[in-house]
Amino acid sequence: MTSRGATRPNGQSQASKICQFKLVLLGESAVGKSSLVLRFVKGQFHEYQESTIGAAFLTQSVCLDDTTVKFEIWDTAGQERYHSLAPMYYRGAQAAIVVYDITNQETFARAKTWVKELQRQASPSIVIALAGNKADLASKRMVEYEEAQAYADDNSLLFMETSAKTAMNVNDLFLAIGE
Repeated sequence: MTSRGATRPNGQSQASKICQFKLVLLGESAVGKSSLVLRFVKGQFHEYQESTIGAAFLTQSVCLDDTTVKFEIWDTAGQERYHSLAPMYYRGAQAAIVVYDITNQETFARAKTWVKELQRQASPSIVIALAGNKADLASKRMVEYEEAQAYADDNSLLFMETSAKTAMNVNDLFLAIGE
């Protein structure tokens, strides 16, 4: 009898499982949701990213141990007028990244509202990550790391500060969600 997983020349077996995950990004306008996705999927950063209208859809696959994780990423628009569409995107999602801008306290307060909404309305098993974006602007920080970490701990959230501009923790955030 032959084994199911093919073996690579270096002796490692190929990913034997493929998992697809619907992941949604939520947060205020201009916190860097699209920039995080663009950095993760294409390794790119644009200083002046157009506002997302409605939502954008991208996919990216990563290998974790013997599993290929395919992220189906819904990048939602942050403007208030699109808020009513959000449930359509997070319904059935296995993961969500709630993004705020570390230089803007109001976006952190709004992120907490998104977390509450997900905890109330989304799947009970959803993995929620909190991302404090724009960590490259630490000199203009308005949201302390410890405050966000404490909030994340209290709500059982994954938490990382990220920078789409420098790529700091961007891949790590998605990989942690995949784990």
